[in-house]
Amino acid sequence: MASATALTAAPGTAPTDLGPHYKWIALSNTTLGMLIATINSSIVLIALPDIFKGIGLNPLEPQNTSYLLWMMMGFLVVTAVLVVSFGRLGDMFGRARMYNMGFAIFTVSSIFLAITWFDGTEAALWLIFWRVIQGVGGAFLMANSSAILTDAFPANERGLAMGINGVAAISGSFLGLLIGGLLAPIAWHYIFLVSVPFGVIGTVWAYLKLRDTGVRRKAKMDWWGNVTFAVGLIAILVGITYGIQPYGTSNMGWGNPWVIGAVVGGIAMLVLFTVIETRVDSPLFELSLFRNRSFAFGNAANLMASIGRGGLQFILIIWLQGIWLPQHGYDYTRTPLWAAIYMLPMTVGFLISAPVSGALSDRLGTKMFTTTGMLITAGTFAALIAIPVDFNYWAFALILLINGIGMGLFASPNRAEVMNSLPVTSRGSGAGMMTTFQNAAMVLSIGLFFSLMIAGLSTHLPTAMFSGLTANGMPDGTAQGIAHLPTVAILFAAFLGYNPIREIGGQALSGLPQSSVDHLTGLDFFPHLISNAFSDGLAAAFTFALVCCLLGTVFCLFTSGKKTTAEDLDATTATESVGEELAAVAAFASGEAPSDLVEPTRVESDRASETVRH
Repeated sequence: MASATALTAAPGTAPTDLGPHYKWIALSNTTLGMLIATINSSIVLIALPDIFKGIGLNPLEPQNTSYLLWMMMGFLVVTAVLVVSFGRLGDMFGRARMYNMGFAIFTVSSIFLAITWFDGTEAALWLIFWRVIQGVGGAFLMANSSAILTDAFPANERGLAMGINGVAAISGSFLGLLIGGLLAPIAWHYIFLVSVPFGVIGTVWAYLKLRDTGVRRKAKMDWWGNVTFAVGLIAILVGITYGIQPYGTSNMGWGNPWVIGAVVGGIAMLVLFTVIETRVDSPLFELSLFRNRSFAFGNAANLMASIGRGGLQFILIIWLQGIWLPQHGYDYTRTPLWAAIYMLPMTVGFLISAPVSGALSDRLGTKMFTTTGMLITAGTFAALIAIPVDFNYWAFALILLINGIGMGLFASPNRAEVMNSLPVTSRGSGAGMMTTFQNAAMVLSIGLFFSLMIAGLSTHLPTAMFSGLTANGMPDGTAQGIAHLPTVAILFAAFLGYNPIREIGGQALSGLPQSSVDHLTGLDFFPHLISNAFSDGLAAAFTFALVCCLLGTVFCLFTSGKKTTAEDLDATTATESVGEELAAVAAFASGEAPSDLVEPTRVESDRASETVRH
């Protein structure tokens, strides 16, 4: 059989035998896949009150808090853990094939989520289970979409393609809030049902049109690496998830031996994982890729950016729903939808800048855009610290718009920089590694932001709550008990769009005069009560995000950032013809791979990395 190089299309071009329009087919389908995957990562956030009311469960009761957390974070945890493994499967068995499977799994799980017929805890467990399965489908989509685009587009057009795909990936998380806010009040089942027609269309379309154009390789699965990585990352993310829950008399669970054990044990497993990866023939994480400056520092910058913006959504939702919207006359039942609407400037900014920066970075290089984007984003976090809690909306909207522009300037060129730096045989696993850092950072960010908010609030909130309740006629003992309820319960109430005082006051309100009850549960009391304490938590969370963005800026400076041309990537743009693709499929089916498609040895992989090192 002729060598793979002899049978490929010209370097830097899409396969000619698939037609000149194939790259646009690949871009449109993967953009649809990323859009519905990321929409579903956030659509549940706004719909949680309607979901729990629909299944007859109070998420603020202590025994139900874990259901609330896993409904929020289960999808992100699963995708963070699996994307690298699924990227490796794409390298081995075909990226389009794995991507198609992801679309099908995602669609089937959306159907089962929409037809939930249970009530109570059974319904919560059913929903969490199928959200996990939906996350499996999402991981297949996320792990292979960037690799499919990198295979389909020539090097000097990848920035534009990654920009458009990146718009779908990040803007979907904001659009999910709006769609959830619109559909959940009608019927909460609709938030899952809305994905089904798009999933069916995307699955059929991908099956008929997408082809594997990248070089595939025969390789053994790194089972020890998969197990240690999955156990380690799951343990850390679960520890973070339960670290923000109360433990004993503490507002948070970071002193819980189980949380400490999960985090420490998870770190130990990841250390073991890195040792294993240096000793196996087909590692899950190709650590040699980190010798490539653009790959290493590009991923470090992406990690910092993801941590910085990951918890931003949650903090803004709490800020709007718990304080600003009630202060401006919006009933708590209407705050989830309006919070999504008032956050739209961030999405608009991202939609404007991401594709433009992606296209321009193809011509001008990436470093200017990534560093500028990170600096702009850091500046917006400083501005969010500076404005009052009861802000003027137009100033707030302008800050969010600029924040979105900054994130868009960074995201597309950063993704193109990382993907262009990868050897052709490592695009799936490399894209999976990048997505793992991004998704794990989101969960880490949520835990850190919540922890900083709770730490800031718990300093002053109990005193303010006690004095406010007693001033309105509540007995000292009862007021003291309510004032020392876990701060996280008050945050969750605001986050879910519930009336916090009505929820935590309970029977204690029934003994008060109606005028006092009306004042305590009205739209003025709680927002004014929490404002000063909330500003401390905001300052801590946004200062942390600002530092992350500044670190990301520094990492961007160490990437090569030069203009990428087709000639620069001769060693990484080889693609398979259709005939070779069919031959490869037949060889894998029979269990015998041609010698030129067998996975490169570690030395050869290292040489490939050296070839594309900038």
